[in-house]
Amino acid sequence: MDTDDIRRLPKAELHLHIEGSLEPELMFALAKRNGIALPFPTVEAVRAAYEFSKLQDFLDIYYQGAGVLVSEEDFHDLAMAYFRRAHADGVVHAEIFFDPQTHTERGVPMGTVVGGLASAQRAAEAEFGLSSKLILCLLRHLDEDAGIQTLKQAEPFLDRIVAVGLDSSELGHPPSKFAQAYQRAGEMGLKKVAHAGEEGPPEYVWEALDILKVDRIDHGNRALEDPKLVERLRAEGMTLTVCPLSNLKLCVVDAMTAHPLKRMLDLGLKATVNSDDPAYFGGYVGSNFDAVSEGVGLTDAQIATLVRNSFTGSFLSEAEVAARISSLDQALRA
Repeated sequence: MDTDDIRRLPKAELHLHIEGSLEPELMFALAKRNGIALPFPTVEAVRAAYEFSKLQDFLDIYYQGAGVLVSEEDFHDLAMAYFRRAHADGVVHAEIFFDPQTHTERGVPMGTVVGGLASAQRAAEAEFGLSSKLILCLLRHLDEDAGIQTLKQAEPFLDRIVAVGLDSSELGHPPSKFAQAYQRAGEMGLKKVAHAGEEGPPEYVWEALDILKVDRIDHGNRALEDPKLVERLRAEGMTLTVCPLSNLKLCVVDAMTAHPLKRMLDLGLKATVNSDDPAYFGGYVGSNFDAVSEGVGLTDAQIATLVRNSFTGSFLSEAEVAARISSLDQALRA
């Protein structure tokens, strides 16, 4: 398939950090709106800083950028900017990570964050027919008690939140650190996902499965180092939300030609393609499909499988998944 064909396919995105979709132009506009001084003189200077050698390099600038988000209007504008780009790439459903602790620690109430995102969700559904769900992520470099408190703060907004996630600095912060928080999330009726096996070892993926009892693994690249783990992921049909351009930008892979996505498919793993933090990593979901398809030589059938996996791996209802798959099949026939 060529670029246009891939973008025309209806698809879901399952691994997108909304704070990571903050483009430098919007960052500067929000900073001006809120009277916040940025440590960069120009948009060009911000983009020049996007040269990362590891995850922590990215996180340092990511948290600085998020500081311009203050009001419901800011969060609405941020999410709508993402939804417009996602719609242009054929996304019809998105499951969006947000990091409340990044904001509540600055004095921004949880209700402000969720309120702004929720208003954008409603607008995107009305304007584009694009459905979406929110995933509350806990910051793994903070302690578990802080995560449990964040879950408590989220209780009034559970009608808008579908799942709990775990992100931020992976190394040195294994999933087992959040065992009690995830147990609490399950009791609250939330689905569970976790970043594991990006920079962290295969053992982190095992912990996410066995201790956190996740419904989905975010990234999971390093699971390929453990044949027994690969077999378990395959047998359980565990969805992996893979982020090719992110992997390249953070030096998880040396080149797109070395990306493991094709191998994942060959091994029978349920992989998907996502953009992670597109403003920082050089492209939204369409660009990720383009880059990895060209880089590893995906077939049309493999691209179709990846898109189909994005729906079957989502938290949509069975009826909603069936409807989305039907639309996909029609698009493939066309």
